Amino acid sequence: MEGREGITLLASKLFDGERILTDVAVTIGENGLIGAIGGGVTSSVERLSGLLVPGLVDIQVNGGGGVLFNQDPTLSALQQISEAHAQFGTTAFLPTLITDRLSVMQRAADAVSEALSAGVPGVVGVHFEGPHLSTAKKGTHEQGFIRPLSDEELSLYARDDLGIRLVTLAPESVASSDIRNLVSLGVHVCLGHSNTNAETVEAALSAGATGFTHLFNAMSPLHSREPGMVGTALIRDDAWCGLIADGHHVSVGAIKLALKAKPRGKLLLVTDAMSLVGSEKMSFPLFDRIVTRRGSKLTSSTGELAGSHLDMIGAVRNVHDWCNVELVEVLRMASLYPAQFLGLRAGVIAEGVRANMVLLGEDLQVCRTWIEGVEVYQGD
Repeated sequence: MEGREGITLLASKLFDGERILTDVAVTIGENGLIGAIGGGVTSSVERLSGLLVPGLVDIQVNGGGGVLFNQDPTLSALQQISEAHAQFGTTAFLPTLITDRLSVMQRAADAVSEALSAGVPGVVGVHFEGPHLSTAKKGTHEQGFIRPLSDEELSLYARDDLGIRLVTLAPESVASSDIRNLVSLGVHVCLGHSNTNAETVEAALSAGATGFTHLFNAMSPLHSREPGMVGTALIRDDAWCGLIADGHHVSVGAIKLALKAKPRGKLLLVTDAMSLVGSEKMSFPLFDRIVTRRGSKLTSSTGELAGSHLDMIGAVRNVHDWCNVELVEVLRMASLYPAQFLGLRAGVIAEGVRANMVLLGEDLQVCRTWIEGVEVYQGD
């Protein structure tokens, strides 16, 4: 839908990132920024019933709408992925490319650069998940493409036209000096797909890594005499951890453990969504395998989990329902905290902030989505 100049929305309930308010006016300027919260109504008015919340932020989106970014690293693919996830409340995301050939990585980077220039709604950067991983914890990544960091990849990560850059790597595969170099280039470094010990993980964190990709999954577990990557991630109060709360990657008990162990603000909900989200398709090819959906579970023909069929508002509902976490905190886990991790001014509804917002119904279904003041999704 087209953006409108000087629109004012009257929300019966509004979560501004800190608290829930009632009967609040939100004025959006033609620049896509929130001009005022409350105050007089000086332009066209639209009344909203439901709960207006900050837009959701997803740092790990492999695909959606029938498109997988690895298979179609193009501008049009990113537009389809954006549209697919907007219907589930995602207003900012990192298109994610899993381990692949250098040529595919370069094409994906070019597509992200084009998307940022074209203003594709929601695209804020890129997440390269691999290829510098541990083959022992590769998951569904293609073993033949896993490799050390080379000058070619380093040059790719150093590009300044890609918005927010996030790289997931295994610290046993990348030297601490190289991690330090990546961080100096403005790259966010997450640790994952690793089978290393706590000492190596600590060294990577000291070098500037700040987070862990899909906590518990594809990482060395916690043992009594060796904390591994899982234990270190839980111990380190300063590190962010992503969680795939789909009921398949992580058990309810493991989510509750993470909630107890991590300080408030350091757990992020992510989807790890594949192409089937927002699509009626039930399978898709992944390299030389076939991934099949059964219910909400995606399984490769070689037996392992292959990403998820999760969307962001579904992750919010799951953690809220399964773990008895108050709704406002789960919403922060899906909006404010990932925004803080990325350094985005998002996850709040406040003056001067981009008008990225979602209207939720009583059952936490997404009714409407706005990105930079433009309505990009309206449900039935």
